[in-house]
Amino acid sequence: MKKLLLIASTLAMTTMASLANSQEATPKAVPFGKTKSGTAVEMYTLSNGKLTAKVMTYGATLVELHVPDKNGKVADVVLGWDSVAGYESADNQYFGCTTGRVCNRIAKGKFSLDGKEYKLAINNEPNHLHGGVEKSLDKVVWTARPFTNQQGQGVEFSYTSPDGEEGYPGKLDIKVTYLLPNDVSSLRLNYTATTDKATPVNLTNHSYFNLAGAGSPTILKHRLRILADNYTPGDDTLIPTGEIKSVEGTVLDLRKPTQIGAGIADLVKTAALGYDHNYVLNPPEAGREMRLAAVLSEPSSGRQMRVMTSEPGIQFYSGNFLKGQVGKGGKIYAHQSACCLETQHFPDSVNQSKFPSTILKPGDTFKSQTVYQFGLIPDASKNK
Repeated sequence: MKKLLLIASTLAMTTMASLANSQEATPKAVPFGKTKSGTAVEMYTLSNGKLTAKVMTYGATLVELHVPDKNGKVADVVLGWDSVAGYESADNQYFGCTTGRVCNRIAKGKFSLDGKEYKLAINNEPNHLHGGVEKSLDKVVWTARPFTNQQGQGVEFSYTSPDGEEGYPGKLDIKVTYLLPNDVSSLRLNYTATTDKATPVNLTNHSYFNLAGAGSPTILKHRLRILADNYTPGDDTLIPTGEIKSVEGTVLDLRKPTQIGAGIADLVKTAALGYDHNYVLNPPEAGREMRLAAVLSEPSSGRQMRVMTSEPGIQFYSGNFLKGQVGKGGKIYAHQSACCLETQHFPDSVNQSKFPSTILKPGDTFKSQTVYQFGLIPDASKNK
């Protein structure tokens, strides 16, 4: 009996200790200012000994991401602001946010669904961009649930977009989870959504990356590989024509690691003003949902980022509208000093019957996952 009591006591103490450790490790809310309307915004820090990420409730946004270089020196590699005021300013170009209900463009801000036409805000003349103007997902305050479990540290953000918000049909319940897995140099993003009425859904993260460190002067010396044989050509307003074309023989061919600046001059003369194109990702390996979409590397630091996703497309944007904003720590965000790799369904899919559908129906669940994996360029550690 004494042995049984001792074992029970030991188990109870171990359980209590585990719970205490779990509670200590659970990310804590830190005030990050208030919105113009007076709503408090919170920030959470995730850390696993390899990476440190800071995420906030305004826009379910990635605010900071600290990554070591080949010498072990850590730098923040994403653009952002030091307070919520920056994110509400005209200088914010969707830095780090969750974008939607529908990311990217919808032609002329309208679509038809189940025999009814819906009209949306025109905020990228003559089209609708990234979910709208006042209540797009990047501009609302989400509810946060920080957690620590066997996988690692994370924060689950949730938001309910009411029927008709920004012109979209259906009440949409959305969850976005940021997870730093234990002892792995990766940041995982998981998205889910359900609706009570058929509605288009296309969610992404809009972080701007510079692997030399946010505020470094250019992205053009980075090397990029995108695993896509095809892309969706666009018109002069960047709306897809409906075609799917090969990248073969074009400056868009990034199937081998290519310096971003090598061919960008040809694109500056086009409506895109640089890279701002949707790539049709090659299929994943048989039996797998996730696929390798892109590999970004920066020679001087040795940092490398691999982008894995369950999405069929990725928008590569070379920061063509960055204009010298003063961001975190007073750093300058110069023209083309960071790039976005937005995993997604294709732009204007709601109006393109040949593209993979973005329509979510009642009873179904939208699911999407993207993983940013960090490491060093092979042999970079030898070139200190």
